[in-house]
Amino acid sequence: MNVAIIPARGGSKRIPRKNIKHFNGKPIIAYSIEAALQSGCFERVIVSTDDSEIAEVAKQYGAEVPFMRPAEIADDYATTLMVIEHALTALMLDGTEYQNCCCIYATAPFVTAKQLKQGLQQMQQRQADYLFPVCEFPAPIQRAIRLDDNTNVAMFAPEHLNTRSQDLTAAYYDTGQFYWGKVTAYLASKPIYSEKASGLVLPKGSVVDIDTPEDWQLAEALFSFYQQRLAV
Repeated sequence: MNVAIIPARGGSKRIPRKNIKHFNGKPIIAYSIEAALQSGCFERVIVSTDDSEIAEVAKQYGAEVPFMRPAEIADDYATTLMVIEHALTALMLDGTEYQNCCCIYATAPFVTAKQLKQGLQQMQQRQADYLFPVCEFPAPIQRAIRLDDNTNVAMFAPEHLNTRSQDLTAAYYDTGQFYWGKVTAYLASKPIYSEKASGLVLPKGSVVDIDTPEDWQLAEALFSFYQQRLAV
Protein backbone atom coordinates (compact mmCIF):
# COMPACT_ATOMS: atom_id res chain seq x y z
CA MET A 1 0.00 0.00 0.00
CA ASN A 2 1.04 3.58 -0.63
CA VAL A 3 0.12 6.56 1.53
CA ALA A 4 0.35 10.32 0.98
CA ILE A 5 1.08 12.40 4.06
CA ILE A 6 0.58 16.16 3.89
CA PRO A 7 2.16 18.04 6.83
CA ALA A 8 0.14 21.16 7.69
CA ARG A 9 0.74 22.70 11.09
CA GLY A 10 -1.19 25.74 12.20
CA GLY A 11 1.61 27.98 13.43
CA SER A 12 2.98 29.58 10.27
CA LYS A 13 4.57 32.94 11.10
CA ARG A 14 5.83 34.52 7.87
CA ILE A 15 2.50 33.87 6.11
CA PRO A 16 -0.26 33.60 8.76
CA ARG A 17 -2.62 30.64 8.26
CA LYS A 18 -0.46 29.78 5.25
CA ASN A 19 -1.67 26.21 4.78
CA ILE A 20 -5.32 27.18 4.27
CA LYS A 21 -4.87 30.69 2.88
CA HIS A 22 -6.76 31.04 -0.40
CA PHE A 23 -4.65 30.67 -3.51
CA ASN A 24 -6.36 31.34 -6.83
CA GLY A 25 -9.79 30.86 -5.28
CA LYS A 26 -9.39 27.95 -2.84
CA PRO A 27 -7.31 26.90 0.18
CA ILE A 28 -3.79 26.19 -0.98
CA ILE A 29 -3.75 22.79 0.73
CA ALA A 30 -6.56 21.70 -1.61
CA TYR A 31 -4.14 21.52 -4.54
CA SER A 32 -1.92 18.97 -2.80
CA ILE A 33 -4.90 16.88 -1.69
CA GLU A 34 -6.50 16.91 -5.15
CA ALA A 35 -3.25 16.01 -6.93
CA ALA A 36 -2.75 13.07 -4.57
CA LEU A 37 -6.32 11.81 -5.04
CA GLN A 38 -6.25 12.24 -8.82
CA SER A 39 -2.93 10.42 -9.19
CA GLY A 40 -4.38 7.05 -8.22
CA CYS A 41 -1.09 6.26 -6.46
CA PHE A 42 -2.44 6.12 -2.92
CA GLU A 43 -4.75 3.98 -0.86
CA ARG A 44 -4.90 6.78 1.70
CA VAL A 45 -4.31 10.55 1.64
CA ILE A 46 -3.58 11.82 5.15
CA VAL A 47 -3.13 15.33 6.54
CA SER A 48 -0.97 15.65 9.66
CA THR A 49 -1.98 18.77 11.56
CA ASP A 50 -2.29 20.18 15.06
CA ASP A 51 -4.99 22.63 13.97
CA SER A 52 -8.74 21.87 13.98
CA GLU A 53 -9.57 24.39 11.24
CA ILE A 54 -6.94 22.92 8.91
CA ALA A 55 -8.30 19.46 9.71
CA GLU A 56 -11.83 20.49 8.67
CA VAL A 57 -10.64 22.08 5.42
CA ALA A 58 -8.59 18.96 4.63
CA LYS A 59 -11.62 16.72 5.12
CA GLN A 60 -13.74 18.97 2.89
CA TYR A 61 -11.36 18.31 0.02
CA GLY A 62 -11.22 14.55 0.51
CA ALA A 63 -8.27 13.91 2.82
CA GLU A 64 -8.32 11.91 6.04
CA VAL A 65 -7.27 13.31 9.40
CA PRO A 66 -7.18 10.17 11.56
CA PHE A 67 -5.17 11.80 14.37
CA MET A 68 -4.03 15.22 15.53
CA ARG A 69 -0.32 15.96 15.57
CA PRO A 70 1.22 16.28 19.06
CA ALA A 71 2.46 19.72 20.08
CA GLU A 72 6.05 18.53 20.48
CA ILE A 73 6.33 17.98 16.71
CA ALA A 74 4.27 21.01 15.66
CA ASP A 75 6.73 23.80 16.37
CA ASP A 76 9.43 25.55 14.32
CA TYR A 77 11.99 22.92 15.25
CA ALA A 78 10.08 19.83 14.11
CA THR A 79 11.61 18.34 10.98
CA THR A 80 9.72 16.81 8.09
CA LEU A 81 11.23 13.42 8.89
CA MET A 82 9.96 13.62 12.47
CA VAL A 83 6.44 14.39 11.26
CA ILE A 84 6.43 11.59 8.67
CA GLU A 85 7.84 9.05 11.13
CA HIS A 86 5.13 9.96 13.65
CA ALA A 87 2.36 9.69 11.06
CA LEU A 88 3.57 6.34 9.71
CA THR A 89 3.93 4.89 13.19
CA ALA A 90 0.39 5.99 14.07
CA LEU A 91 -1.05 4.60 10.83
CA MET A 92 0.64 1.22 11.29
CA LEU A 93 -0.65 0.63 14.82
CA ASP A 94 -3.55 -1.39 13.39
CA GLY A 95 -1.15 -3.76 11.60
CA THR A 96 -1.54 -2.24 8.13
CA GLU A 97 1.65 -2.39 6.09
CA TYR A 98 2.71 0.42 3.76
CA GLN A 99 5.45 0.09 1.18
CA ASN A 100 5.82 3.68 -0.05
CA CYS A 101 5.00 7.07 1.41
CA CYS A 102 4.89 10.44 -0.34
CA CYS A 103 5.25 13.56 1.76
CA ILE A 104 3.50 16.34 -0.17
CA TYR A 105 3.85 19.85 1.19
CA ALA A 106 0.60 21.73 1.85
CA THR A 107 1.79 24.81 -0.05
CA ALA A 108 2.59 23.12 -3.35
CA PRO A 109 -0.06 24.24 -5.86
CA PHE A 110 2.18 23.31 -8.81
CA VAL A 111 2.24 19.60 -7.92
CA THR A 112 0.35 17.48 -10.46
CA ALA A 113 -1.01 13.96 -10.45
CA LYS A 114 1.25 13.22 -13.42
CA GLN A 115 4.37 14.26 -11.49
CA LEU A 116 3.40 12.04 -8.56
CA LYS A 117 2.92 9.05 -10.86
CA GLN A 118 6.19 9.73 -12.68
CA GLY A 119 7.99 10.08 -9.39
CA LEU A 120 6.80 6.74 -8.05
CA GLN A 121 7.69 4.99 -11.30
CA GLN A 122 11.18 6.53 -11.39
CA MET A 123 11.87 5.71 -7.75
CA GLN A 124 10.96 2.10 -8.32
CA GLN A 125 12.94 1.85 -11.57
CA ARG A 126 16.04 3.35 -9.94
CA GLN A 127 15.54 1.24 -6.80
CA ALA A 128 16.01 4.45 -4.83
CA ASP A 129 15.12 5.07 -1.20
CA TYR A 130 13.72 8.50 -2.03
CA LEU A 131 12.72 10.64 -4.98
CA PHE A 132 11.93 14.34 -5.14
CA PRO A 133 11.51 16.91 -7.95
CA VAL A 134 14.43 19.17 -8.86
CA CYS A 135 15.02 22.13 -11.17
CA GLU A 136 18.23 23.27 -12.79
CA PHE A 137 19.61 26.54 -11.42
CA PRO A 138 18.94 29.40 -13.86
CA ALA A 139 22.65 30.28 -13.94
CA PRO A 140 25.84 28.25 -13.38
CA ILE A 141 26.53 27.98 -9.64
CA GLN A 142 30.27 27.87 -10.44
CA ARG A 143 29.96 31.55 -11.37
CA ALA A 144 28.30 32.51 -8.08
CA ILE A 145 29.62 35.63 -6.38
CA ARG A 146 29.55 37.04 -2.88
CA LEU A 147 29.53 40.65 -1.68
CA ASP A 148 31.36 42.02 1.34
CA ASP A 149 30.02 44.80 3.57
CA ASN A 150 31.12 47.36 0.98
CA THR A 151 29.43 45.45 -1.89
CA ASN A 152 32.80 44.43 -3.31
CA VAL A 153 32.58 41.33 -5.46
CA ALA A 154 34.43 38.02 -5.07
CA MET A 155 33.81 34.71 -6.84
CA PHE A 156 33.10 31.58 -4.83
CA ALA A 157 35.00 29.54 -7.44
CA PRO A 158 37.52 31.89 -9.14
CA GLU A 159 39.03 28.94 -11.00
CA HIS A 160 35.97 29.02 -13.25
CA LEU A 161 36.30 32.70 -14.17
CA ASN A 162 37.07 31.89 -17.81
CA THR A 163 35.33 28.52 -18.13
CA ARG A 164 32.65 28.46 -20.80
CA SER A 165 29.12 28.05 -19.46
CA GLN A 166 28.52 25.00 -21.64
CA ASP A 167 31.55 23.31 -20.08
CA LEU A 168 30.27 23.67 -16.52
CA THR A 169 28.37 20.83 -14.84
CA ALA A 170 24.67 21.58 -14.43
CA ALA A 171 23.50 22.00 -10.83
CA TYR A 172 19.99 21.41 -9.48
CA TYR A 173 17.98 22.44 -6.43
CA ASP A 174 15.22 20.76 -4.47
CA THR A 175 11.93 22.41 -5.48
CA GLY A 176 10.33 21.76 -2.08
CA GLN A 177 7.18 20.10 -3.43
CA PHE A 178 7.01 16.40 -2.57
CA TYR A 179 9.17 13.50 -1.39
CA TRP A 180 8.48 9.91 -2.35
CA GLY A 181 10.19 7.42 -0.08
CA LYS A 182 10.20 3.82 0.96
CA VAL A 183 8.48 3.45 4.31
CA THR A 184 11.49 1.48 5.55
CA ALA A 185 13.74 4.44 4.69
CA TYR A 186 11.52 6.96 6.46
CA LEU A 187 11.22 4.81 9.60
CA ALA A 188 14.98 4.25 9.66
CA SER A 189 15.49 8.05 9.51
CA LYS A 190 17.64 7.69 6.41
CA PRO A 191 18.68 11.11 5.06
CA ILE A 192 16.71 12.26 2.03
CA TYR A 193 19.77 13.90 0.45
CA SER A 194 21.96 10.91 -0.30
CA GLU A 195 23.25 8.72 -3.11
CA LYS A 196 20.11 6.60 -2.63
CA ALA A 197 17.84 9.45 -3.71
CA SER A 198 16.70 10.18 -7.26
CA GLY A 199 15.73 13.54 -8.75
CA LEU A 200 12.72 14.06 -11.01
CA VAL A 201 13.75 16.92 -13.29
CA LEU A 202 11.12 19.62 -13.81
CA PRO A 203 11.33 22.43 -16.40
CA LYS A 204 13.14 25.60 -15.36
CA GLY A 205 10.86 28.18 -13.82
CA SER A 206 7.92 25.81 -13.51
CA VAL A 207 7.53 25.95 -9.74
CA VAL A 208 7.87 28.29 -6.75
CA ASP A 209 8.78 27.12 -3.25
CA ILE A 210 6.49 29.30 -1.12
CA ASP A 211 8.11 30.50 2.10
CA THR A 212 7.57 34.29 2.14
CA PRO A 213 4.82 36.74 1.10
CA GLU A 214 6.95 37.62 -1.94
CA ASP A 215 7.09 33.92 -2.88
CA TRP A 216 3.31 33.77 -2.58
CA GLN A 217 2.80 36.70 -4.95
CA LEU A 218 5.23 35.22 -7.47
CA ALA A 219 3.55 31.82 -7.24
CA GLU A 220 0.09 33.30 -7.87
CA ALA A 221 1.38 35.18 -10.91
CA LEU A 222 3.10 32.09 -12.32
CA PHE A 223 0.07 29.91 -11.62
CA SER A 224 -2.22 32.38 -13.41
CA PHE A 225 0.17 32.45 -16.36
CA TYR A 226 0.03 28.67 -16.72
CA GLN A 227 -3.76 28.66 -16.32
CA GLN A 228 -4.09 31.20 -19.14
CA ARG A 229 -1.83 29.11 -21.39
CA LEU A 230 -3.98 26.03 -20.76
CA ALA A 231 -7.12 28.00 -21.64
CA VAL A 232 -5.81 29.02 -25.07
